[in-house]
Amino acid sequence: MKIAVIGGTGLIGSQVVKILNAAGHEAVPQSPSTGLDLLSGQGLDEALEGADVVANLSNSPTFDDASPAFFRTTMDNLIGAAAKHGVGNVVILSIVGAELVPDLVYYQAKVLQEDLLKAGPVPWSIVRATQFFEFMPSVMTWVADENGVHLPATPIQPMASAEVAAQVADVCAGPALNGTRNIAGPEVFRLDELGKIILAAQGDHRPVVTDDTAGMFAAAPGDALIAKEGAVITSTTFRDWLASRR
Repeated sequence: MKIAVIGGTGLIGSQVVKILNAAGHEAVPQSPSTGLDLLSGQGLDEALEGADVVANLSNSPTFDDASPAFFRTTMDNLIGAAAKHGVGNVVILSIVGAELVPDLVYYQAKVLQEDLLKAGPVPWSIVRATQFFEFMPSVMTWVADENGVHLPATPIQPMASAEVAAQVADVCAGPALNGTRNIAGPEVFRLDELGKIILAAQGDHRPVVTDDTAGMFAAAPGDALIAKEGAVITSTTFRDWLASRR
């Protein structure tokens, strides 16, 4: 199959392209560097010409109040072009539990993106993932100073980006789900406890201070970010992932 991968040069998209091409598909990365502007629609007809599937792995440049407008405009453009070109499956990557975190505008913007796809005229698939291992060290920089790292005790179930990409590629290579596949890592951590593991691995002796008002994940209530029954559980543990990066 010919598969257009929008955001195909990013962390997930570049891996999806490699997996699909290795499996014998024609996966074509599409991004601003290839002439595609999903916000304006420029280059979209060319990107989708002859495509059997399109995976939209693009992301809002910000997590703030501008994100809903980004997803509304880009999805309207994509769905219209996909219908025009007879695309048989539009795949997007979203977030496990997004609808359970109403205080995070970015999460609600992702729910909007899902709803627009579901309401559109083209076959569709949604892959919902938990937080990526690769994202966790960055989370800590937002809430850190020279004296310590402030993190909430929010339960999370992170996973390796390579396994996210594998699941996205699998959905792209199959028939449209017209539904959602939830995926998550094999372990549940409190975010503050995960912070201690990361600092220890980095040889950083700053303390972790449990602060249930700190950072974006403080807005997630209860087990909102934990995979529910029926989710695909991947195999790479956080410590194994850390070890592989040394």
